[in-house]
Amino acid sequence: MNRIVILGGGKIGAAIVELLGASGDYDLIVADRDEAMLALLHRHAAARRVLNVEDAAALRKVLSEGDAVISALPFFLNSRVAEAARDCGLHYFDLTEDVETTRRVREIANGAEQVFMPQCGLAPGFVSVVAYDVAKRFESLETVRLRVGALPQYPTNGLNYNLTWSTDGLINEYCNPCEAIHEGKLIEVLALQGLEQFSLDGITYEAFNTSGGLGTLCETLLGKAREVNYKTVRYPGHAERMKLLVSDLKLGERRELFKDVLETAIPMTLQDVVLIFVTVTGKRAGRLTQESYASKIYSREINGTTWSAIQITTAAGVCAMVDLMREKALPLKGFVRQEDVPLDRFMANRFGRYYAERRRPTV
Repeated sequence: MNRIVILGGGKIGAAIVELLGASGDYDLIVADRDEAMLALLHRHAAARRVLNVEDAAALRKVLSEGDAVISALPFFLNSRVAEAARDCGLHYFDLTEDVETTRRVREIANGAEQVFMPQCGLAPGFVSVVAYDVAKRFESLETVRLRVGALPQYPTNGLNYNLTWSTDGLINEYCNPCEAIHEGKLIEVLALQGLEQFSLDGITYEAFNTSGGLGTLCETLLGKAREVNYKTVRYPGHAERMKLLVSDLKLGERRELFKDVLETAIPMTLQDVVLIFVTVTGKRAGRLTQESYASKIYSREINGTTWSAIQITTAAGVCAMVDLMREKALPLKGFVRQEDVPLDRFMANRFGRYYAERRRPTV
């Protein structure tokens, strides 16, 4: 399984091309509707295709050239890619945070002879691998709390935030209902609620409910844990300002306008930090015990190019899963969850190791 079709040549797609291409073990075909975007891709993009994914025949023609497809497209395009992958016999990976899209991918995977593995990024993605690994060390579980943020190292605007990845995905997380387990029952909670504060390395952060970060973990831990929840991490004050935009100004009901406002006013940055903070509480040897996993990953140079922390962690997540399947370390057909992957196996992988390199910024 060496021929990989990568759909989407944007921020994350370009990072995936860099990591997989530099390994020398994969033949890459990169497709995007924007020819100018394809022209900017790094040297490793051996083959480039201008493609409108909404053209079903054209999509299947491109997929017929590969063994597996990685979708780095906006979440709302992934269902049609998954359907085409099944028709063409390709293994399927994506980065979606959207709950309904993942449910649809799971339906498509039912009875399939190839792998369907959505949510292969950071959150959902790697954070579920970590949380489940820690949770398995307990005899019984009380709480499983996942906190993740992609933050600017040097915030300067009123939102204390810079754009670091997909604006569509960001808005989706801030506006859609969020899954959680409360008192042993699966529930939905509202995004931008559940505000809390915590400190890590002497810096104060806030965290609040956002959609999609748990992946399939609620289903996996239902009946095993009393409380399971996911919250996005930001600098203090961000949640209240986003509530003003989403609820008071009703931009949550006008998402295209919301996207235009954010992309017009909020700059992107490569100087970011990804924060991962997982805390599990439960019983060990009959005693109530807590164990945490905390990590910060910074932007860095790879092969002469500077990549943001969110590009590195998201791309490394899906590249590691593709690599593990190539090594036959994953189930080889059907729907595969993130928590099906052992943490030690992930971290030992050449792409998973980017999560272990907790470098401080040089600037």
